[in-house]
Amino acid sequence: MMRPYRDVRFSRDKRPFKTNVGIQFRHFLAKDVHAPGFYLHIEPGYCFVGAGIWHPEAEPLARIRLAIHEQPEQWLKVSRGKAFARMFELSGDALRRPPRGYRNDHPLIEDLKRKDFIAMVPLDESRVVTNALKTDVAKSFRTAVPFMEFLCKALEIPF
Repeated sequence: MMRPYRDVRFSRDKRPFKTNVGIQFRHFLAKDVHAPGFYLHIEPGYCFVGAGIWHPEAEPLARIRLAIHEQPEQWLKVSRGKAFARMFELSGDALRRPPRGYRNDHPLIEDLKRKDFIAMVPLDESRVVTNALKTDVAKSFRTAVPFMEFLCKALEIPF
């Protein structure tokens, strides 16, 4: 579980506690939140399941971009496949310009500009407070497995 208190030192929002519960199921080799994993976010009015890697360091980010460049068909299959696309939407921060070494006319330039490789699916808040939560989360995690395998393979870590 993520810590419940905020770091208010540099924030305009000085409330000491978060209003959400965040649970990350990160890769077993991971040391921190910047590793591939699954995520569950519960907050009044905003609940979702996430999968992927958030704010990776420069070297892992370069590896993921290289994997997308070298395996475009596989990337499209895991990030735009029917079951995945029906449920998840890619999200996160992105560069304004192409990363170094990639041309602006690359067919997957928008994916290569990503700084985060995360996918999110909203959860129905009325189901979050029932036994359906466990089923919905498990289904989302299963659907995201090929996406997670691609990222782990790009980072040369076992899945």
